[in-house]
Parts: sequence; structure tokens; C-alpha cells
Amino acid sequence: MGISDEKVVAVIMVGGPTKGTRFRPLSLNIPKPLFPLAGQPMVHHPISACKRIPNLAQIYLVGFYEEREFAMYVSSISTELRVPVRYLREDKPHGSAGGLYNFRDLIMEDNPSHIFLLNCDVCCSFPLPEMLEAHKRYGGMGTILVIKVSAESASEFGELVADPVTNELLHYTEKPETFVSDRINCGVYVFTPDIFTAIQGVSSRRKDRANLRRLSSFEALQSATRNPPSDFVRLDQDILTPFAGKKKLYTYETMDFWEQIKTPGKSLKCSGLHLAQFRFTSPNLLASGDGTKTATIIGEVNIHPSAKVHPSAKIGPNVSISANARIGAGVRLISCIILDGVEIMENAVVFHAIVGWKSSIGKWSRVQAEGDYKAKLGITILGEAVTVEDEVVVTNSIVLPHKTLNVSVQDEILL
Repeated sequence: MGISDEKVVAVIMVGGPTKGTRFRPLSLNIPKPLFPLAGQPMVHHPISACKRIPNLAQIYLVGFYEEREFAMYVSSISTELRVPVRYLREDKPHGSAGGLYNFRDLIMEDNPSHIFLLNCDVCCSFPLPEMLEAHKRYGGMGTILVIKVSAESASEFGELVADPVTNELLHYTEKPETFVSDRINCGVYVFTPDIFTAIQGVSSRRKDRANLRRLSSFEALQSATRNPPSDFVRLDQDILTPFAGKKKLYTYETMDFWEQIKTPGKSLKCSGLHLAQFRFTSPNLLASGDGTKTATIIGEVNIHPSAKVHPSAKIGPNVSISANARIGAGVRLISCIILDGVEIMENAVVFHAIVGWKSSIGKWSRVQAEGDYKAKLGITILGEAVTVEDEVVVTNSIVLPHKTLNVSVQDEILL
């Protein structure tokens, strides 16, 4: 196979409903991977990044959601990007590497020379073509996207040590108790098909160990609770850690932004990061206006074509407005996500907030927060069909769906 004939496939791990609990109340309405960031579903950002990979043959989404939840999106994105996208549902948890191995026959159908593996809840610039070029130069089994972070936050992620000259991965440890390195794993990888042999090796060794033990029934029970099933293989502990320092794995460091989207607060931050990235990748998706015929736009803003925004409104920075939203006269929006069918009436103010589907915010009301993306109540979230009546202030609060607020609230979770 010549270099120009080499095919690449991408696999994006999208998780499942049990994994989205920290994303409530937003994940009550929609699978987390389909929640809009910068006006597009979360999973759209890694998918569109994959489109830039040379010789891309296929994109697979792997997760635990029902197929019907992704059917419409997969069909539309395949048509839009003119790349086959397919959703594969896992029957049970296989681990991050085991999930890849579980679908190896499908993934290898196109006989790809390289396989990208991405996590859906990662927000970054996805330098995938550059990663692939570096990976080919290194000549190993896999290359990991890494980034430098503060020493204080490094322990929340997989820390690693790489050779400063060759970029070989020398040491890897997942969420260590003591500081190892300020370089962390970004959850984006490129592998050769040799990764399947490595995963199979882990699985086989685990089976062999289980077969060799001649245990009493009590010991067997104890062992079963300690050891995962043989087909459950974790990429970090079972592949990255043991293969580090064996000239098999390498790193590619990004100097751009990176975040993990675990909570609604982080989703708002990441929506802003994607909007800022549009300046370079998709400026056509950003709104503009000076307050004469259209609303005044400040910074990066995305407005769905079907949304109606009054010319006297002032929007931005970091605002995305979804389909069929109605934004009234004199409204001020800063750092917020406005979802489908929302109505915001005259002179209302929304900042550091996510306003849920079909919600309504009355005249002269304020929906606001401090904007601490890490804090539980750092942004205000209104679930679906929440009504905030006129002249009500909602601060640092989470409001579950179908509630009506006629008095002001602060620092509350309203069930």
C-alpha cells in the first residue's frame, strides 16, 4: 500500500447515560454528546476536526446510548461532512481500550494504517493532521496528545514523563497522589493497528492468570471482586502505563487550549473556547452587528438563523443563541448559552448562565452568576421550560425543569 493509499479511521468515545450524571439537569433532555457548544453538538467539534485528517475513510462513535438517540444526528452529519459516520452501541462496559477492541473487525474493515481515538468530552483545537505527521516520524505504536498544566491541577488527570528529545513516553500514571509531572494526557490518541495486539495481550494474560489459579471458592470470590473481567481493558492503566519506556508510545504536545467537559460550568467555558477558535477556522459562524439594523455584537457570538434578536439588544462576548429563540428589546447577554425556543423579554440581563429549552425570562429580570466554572453553583442553570417572571433575580442557582420563579433566589438548587 502506497503512502497516498493509506486510510485512516477515527473512533470517538461518547460514553452513556450513566456517565452524564454530573451534567444534570441538562442531560435530562438530551444525551450529553449532543448538547450544543458554540451552536453545535459537543461531538460535532471532534467530528469536524477529524474531517481535516488526510485519507479519512470512516468515523465511528462508540457508546452506551440507544441507537435511536444518535440516528438523526449521525445521518445529518454524514451528509454535511460527506464522511461516513456510524454509531456503535456497546453491550456492556469494556473499558476505554476494550471498547475499541470490541469493534476491531468493523474498525479494520477499511484496512486502515492508522486509528485515531478521541474522547467526546474533550475541548481543544484537535491538531490531528500534525499529530499524525509526528506519529509517522516517531515510528511507534501510538502517540498521545499532551499539554502542560499547573502543578496544582495535574493530579486530576493522567500525568506523564516524556523524553525531551525523542518525545518517547517514559512514565505514565493515572491521577497520582503525589506530583509526577505537569504534562498530562489530553485523551486524544493515534495508533497503528498494533494497538489491537497489545489489548489482546492484556486480555490473554488476565485469562491465563485466572486459569492458573487453583483457588478455594472463597479465594475465587475475593479475586473476582478485585480483578476486572478479561475483556475489560483500560487504556491508561493497562496499556499506557506498562508500555511506557518501551519505545512503543510517544507524545505530541499542544500549545493551544484544552479542557475536559465534565460539568455544565465547563461546557459554558468550552463553548467560549470553541467560539474563539471559529475566528480562525469558521469565521462564517460568528455573528456581527453594530446596533443599527442588527443587535450590537461584542466578541465571539453564534446566533442560529431562525432566532429573532431585537436590534437594540447587546450580545457577547461568549454567547450562543439556538434555534427559534426570541431576544427582546434592550436585552443584555454575556457569557451564556441560550437553548432552543427560549424567550428573553425586554431589558432582561443574562450572564454566566445556561437557559434551558423553551424557558422564559421576564421583563427587567436578571439570570446571573459569578462565572466560576469549577464551582457547583458557579454558573446559573435553568432546566427545560423554566419561567422567570418579571423583575426577578436568579443568582448562582440551578433550577430543575418546569419551575416558575416569581421571587428572587440566590445560591439555591430548586428541585
